[in-house]
Amino acid sequence: MPSLKTVPARDVRLGMFIHGFEGSWWEHPFWRSRFLLTDPQDLLKLRQFRGGVIVDLEKSEGAGHPAGGPDEGPEPGEEAEAPAAASPALPRVRSTASLGPAELQAQEAEAAKLVAGALDTVRGTFDDVRLGRAVSQEKIARLVDDIAAQLDCNAPALLRVLQLKSKHQYTYLHSVAVCTLMVNLARHLGLDDAQVRAMGLAGLLHDVGKVAIPDAVLDKPGRLSAEELALVRTHPEQGAALLREDPTIPPLAVEVCLHHHERWDGAGYPDRLGGDAISLPARMGAICDVYDALTSHRAYKGAWSPTRALGEMWGWEGHFDRALLFAFMQSIALYPPGMVVRLASGRLAVVLDNGRRVSRTRLLVFYDAVQGTSLPPAVLVLEGGEDDDGIVGFEREEALPVPVPAMNIQPPAMTPESGAMH
Repeated sequence: MPSLKTVPARDVRLGMFIHGFEGSWWEHPFWRSRFLLTDPQDLLKLRQFRGGVIVDLEKSEGAGHPAGGPDEGPEPGEEAEAPAAASPALPRVRSTASLGPAELQAQEAEAAKLVAGALDTVRGTFDDVRLGRAVSQEKIARLVDDIAAQLDCNAPALLRVLQLKSKHQYTYLHSVAVCTLMVNLARHLGLDDAQVRAMGLAGLLHDVGKVAIPDAVLDKPGRLSAEELALVRTHPEQGAALLREDPTIPPLAVEVCLHHHERWDGAGYPDRLGGDAISLPARMGAICDVYDALTSHRAYKGAWSPTRALGEMWGWEGHFDRALLFAFMQSIALYPPGMVVRLASGRLAVVLDNGRRVSRTRLLVFYDAVQGTSLPPAVLVLEGGEDDDGIVGFEREEALPVPVPAMNIQPPAMTPESGAMH
């Protein structure tokens, strides 16, 4: 058994092995709960924690000296001698174009194993909420950790596997998928570890209110009646009410559950919020929720390709925070054909249809915004490497100084109101 001692955060020193934190897992300032404390910046951040810190004395450097010694590090307010923390690089979904069939198969097998375990965890969590039992923070924490680890090393395979859902598993695996997309987007936005963790939990629980909706309505193979649609639209409020009964659930998760169906133009539900009145977490939840719904097989519709789904979402004026939707595209390195984008070099390009090669982005470069000159149209393929001329922004076609080169792009055919999602 480890030799554990709980100390106030102010007494923690460099060289200690952090075993855990008192209080809610969602409130401590680190993604991991067990690690050797070696970074002075981490020490400063940890000393802002209000609860007790559990230290493993046997694993600490200089065992037997739990609260002092030559590696104490700076006191709060003092400057550390270590280099200042650099701004975190935005994570990117790595390209799989260079992987062979055996490597891709091994990655998908690893992702499928995680998803199978996640299905059981989420199903059990929903049952706990429905029955008024406290949610197992340990199980959810482990699942969010596992998803984050898979995103670090195996993101494309995990996102592919999560698109494969049977109608009987949909509600649960949809929650796992939204958790994954929320964590990925939160990291891309540069949110801190505690916020990323809370976003993951919010994704897992955003649809928990559907436990109150009959399966016959959720799985109906066709358009819902007005009465059925009204019933389905109660799930945000029902879910938020269930989550509020558990004091360990962070308010952010309740907020996403309640408002992930609000729209930027104020036409959503349940409260008809609009614009900045919708919190950032709820706006993120709306995007991740709809994207996964559109790219999944449902009882009443087939799955759309990721690029088609993004194209449809981009075309729904007033539905989403447009800048945040673009950031979501950056986070998964996918863009719809026909979108005009700005590259880091200052060049403008239009996204080309890439067929089934979704691991790479094909662009038609046509204008140099720095020089203010047209360029001979040329195809540019982004492989996902560090040397790519990355996509940094988007442009509205009507505001361009020159026409976009002619392309054969099929127009979107479906609107949110035509039955794309419940």
